[in-house]
Amino acid sequence: MSNDSEADTEDVEEEAEEATADEETENGLQEGDVVKLAYTARTVEDGQLVDTTDEEVAADDGIDTEEQEFGPRTIVLGENHIFPDVEEDIYGKDVGDEGSVTIAAADAFGEYDEEEVRTISKDKIPEDDRYPGAHVDVDGQHGHVETIIGGRARVDFNHPLAGEDVEYDYEVVEEVTDREEKAQGIIQMMLDMELDLWFETDTVEEEQPVESDDEDDEGEPEFETVQVEKDTLYIEATPQLTMNQQWMMGKQQIAQQLTQLLDVDRIIVQEELGGGMGMGMGGMMGGMGGAGGADIEEALEDADVDAEEIVDEIEGAEE
Repeated sequence: MSNDSEADTEDVEEEAEEATADEETENGLQEGDVVKLAYTARTVEDGQLVDTTDEEVAADDGIDTEEQEFGPRTIVLGENHIFPDVEEDIYGKDVGDEGSVTIAAADAFGEYDEEEVRTISKDKIPEDDRYPGAHVDVDGQHGHVETIIGGRARVDFNHPLAGEDVEYDYEVVEEVTDREEKAQGIIQMMLDMELDLWFETDTVEEEQPVESDDEDDEGEPEFETVQVEKDTLYIEATPQLTMNQQWMMGKQQIAQQLTQLLDVDRIIVQEELGGGMGMGMGGMMGGMGGAGGADIEEALEDADVDAEEIVDEIEGAEE
């Protein structure tokens, strides 16, 4: 066999292997899938624990497990909930598959930058934190104090794991397909809390423009009221949700993410008030309703009560 024939055969075999690999990848987990992932991440150089979902592993490393909850984490592939290199390794895999990925420092917590070690006035550091090793926030940056001499402090603003390659071992525990479980997992990941939630299909009225048959018609557009169905995620508000910092600072962004990830038309957050009353929070998340003066007058008319007579009786009682 000639060299050209051997080369052609090798090319065909390589193409067949690549096609098989591509097919296997397409058949497995893909971007947008929601999975539960068990993992442990350590630095390559000295094996320092970076993160884990395993309580025993954390306890063995001296982590206070009473302050945290452990167990597989729910993530959405393609949403940067984990390192991109790990996501790429998961694509094409199935439930039960395991993997190990080494993440370069630049793609993990960044390379170590000597220029991020700076000398500042110690007055910028609270008195209780003026000691080597203290973690401080200065001008919006987080760092740790290296030394304090006289009126000056040397602070390292690099991430504590900067310059470290990370070894990430994982197992795909489950693919989440149930909508409510998926919503619960995503909210748990975003806000670190569980909430009562459910899906409903609501019929609501909307104003929609009427298409004109006259192509030359440049007048004011006409609208008509139509009934449309809205796929809605309802979330029961709690005091914990109301006071959650992430929710308070970014509820609209969180709602937008949930709308896209769960493929719903709207999200309504309901707060239960005294006497069985409820309030829907609106904007991006739904429609806000409330009772005003006009509603009260309508209620009095329905009850055949004269509002002026009530006012006269109150004024008479005060006299």
